[in-house]
Parts: sequence; structure tokens; C-alpha cells
Amino acid sequence: MMKQLEQTSHLFGSNAPFIEEQYENYLADPTSVSAEWRDYFDKLQAQVGAAARDVPHGPVIAAFEQMAKRGPVRTVVTAGEDKQQVSVLQLINAYRFLGNRWANLDPLKRTERPQIAELEPSYYGFTEADLSKSFNVGSFHGFSTERATLREILEALRQTYCGPIGAEYMYMTDIGQKRWIQSRLESLRGTPKFSAEMKKRILERTTAAETLERYLHTRYVGQKRFSLEGGESAIVAMDELIRVAGSLGVQESVIGMAHR
Repeated sequence: MMKQLEQTSHLFGSNAPFIEEQYENYLADPTSVSAEWRDYFDKLQAQVGAAARDVPHGPVIAAFEQMAKRGPVRTVVTAGEDKQQVSVLQLINAYRFLGNRWANLDPLKRTERPQIAELEPSYYGFTEADLSKSFNVGSFHGFSTERATLREILEALRQTYCGPIGAEYMYMTDIGQKRWIQSRLESLRGTPKFSAEMKKRILERTTAAETLERYLHTRYVGQKRFSLEGGESAIVAMDELIRVAGSLGVQESVIGMAHR
């Protein structure tokens, strides 16, 4: 025990600064230390399971010290750019809330669509020159990249929320459900991509619903009933819903509706 203590007494904690200095010198130039220290450090390097030869620690420590002096690296963004980026996200949200009120739901153009100030870039202080600026699109799913010009964002928003389909869903309280609808609406820009077979099925179901409506109207003249007029597309949606539900293993479906 005493012999072992004598052989390692130079490794006491109070000698740590000196030993570290010797080790640094050894790593830089093994011949710069005495033969005893060189032999000791050689044995450390040759230990079984030791990693590749160590490198001088001084340059690494100095580099970290310089990084600490510089502080965290921050992207320089002006207050004006920050405000415009926030305004872009507000514009996207406005279309999600109000876009259905400006949707193109009247193919005959009998009435003009109402002007909604919140859907115009000028409402947020944007000018014509800002349309070519690039902004982060946030949670909008209409692009495969994180950034797009304001002109591209505006075009995508109008295609998605102001086309022939008016989507009203932001009143929902379940965030997951809202995100689900957003991802499907926005990724397709509000224009579903149906196959030729699906398009034929949609036409057939719509025609069948309209034909039944006309038959009931002529067969039961003057009888009180609830007309399907204007809701033919609901039949197509219900048909697809029941068809897909059956393929997923649903055994029964219950359809309920308000009397008035």
C-alpha cells in the first residue's frame, strides 16, 4: 500500500495544473518533457481500450472561450421584416376564417361577391412592391417549401378558400381535427384530384339524386315534402362515406337529420 502511494504521490490533486501542463507539452511535442513523464504518458496512450491518440486541449479550450465571448449567434432581422412576417401569418389565418364568404359559389354570376377587407394584403399594410418579397408560410400546407413570395401565397390562399368550394371549419374546438382538414384542403389547393372512374361515379350519383327529385315532384304534385333541391352533392358525399365505411369494417350506419 505504502509503495503504491509513493509511486503515485505525484498525481495528487494539488499537482493537477502542473500535470496538465506537462501533458499538453507532451501532446504538442513528446520530446519537450522529461523521459519519466514521456514514459508515463506513453503508457497512458497505449492502454488497452484507449481511443485514438489524444490531441492538444489548449486550442479547443481557447476556441470555446472565444465562442463564449461572442455570445449566441442571432439572425439579424429588422423590426419591419418581423412585422410583415406576422402580417403574412395573419393573412393566412384570415382566409381560413373568412375565405368561404368570398368563395365563388355562384357560377351564373348573378350577384357580386362581397368585398372583405381582411382578405386584401393592403389591409395589413402591404404594397404592390411587397408582393415579390419572400416570407415563411408557417403552417400553410400549400407549398412544398417553407418560403414563398407574397404573390404566390395570396394566389394559393384564393385557390384553396375562395374557389368553388367554401370551407368553414375554424369554429371547431378540436385542434387535431382542424389541422386534418387544413392539410387536405391546402395541399390540394381546394381542388380534389379524382380519377376518371370516380368522376363518372360522382356524375352517376348526382344524376340519380336529381332524377329521383324530379320524379317525386311530378308524381306527388302538391304534396308536402322536403326537397333535395340544392343538396344533391350531399347524396354523393353520403354514398362515398358509406362505401368507405363498409370497406373499413363498419356493419351499420344510422343517418339522422333535423325535421326543420
